[in-house]
Amino acid sequence: MSDLKLDSSMDPIPSITLETAKNPEQEGLWLQERLQRFLDEQFIPEAVNGEIAKRATQIFVRQRMEGENDLITLVLALVMELEAYDFSESFFGNFSVANAVGELVLESLGISDRCCGQ
Repeated sequence: MSDLKLDSSMDPIPSITLETAKNPEQEGLWLQERLQRFLDEQFIPEAVNGEIAKRATQIFVRQRMEGENDLITLVLALVMELEAYDFSESFFGNFSVANAVGELVLESLGISDRCCGQ
């Protein structure tokens, strides 16, 4: 059995803390519209994309209203809660939707330095 060695020269993923939500409902309207557009543009526009965007937005807004401001925690909450959503009629899954939300939020903050060759 080989020992797992961690590269100590690797920097941890920086935390991104959002400002406290002043108007989470407005934030949700923005997110739902942008997420649906993103999903529609990735493959083909489908009615299920609107349903997915609505559900993801509900989770995101509830988390924000409960005081969550850490983007990584918000994305993880989306991954976990969307696990129960039926994606059988979609090209997407809980991870891709949660990651899309994270990317859209980063983009809205003017952070477009993406990793992993994107």
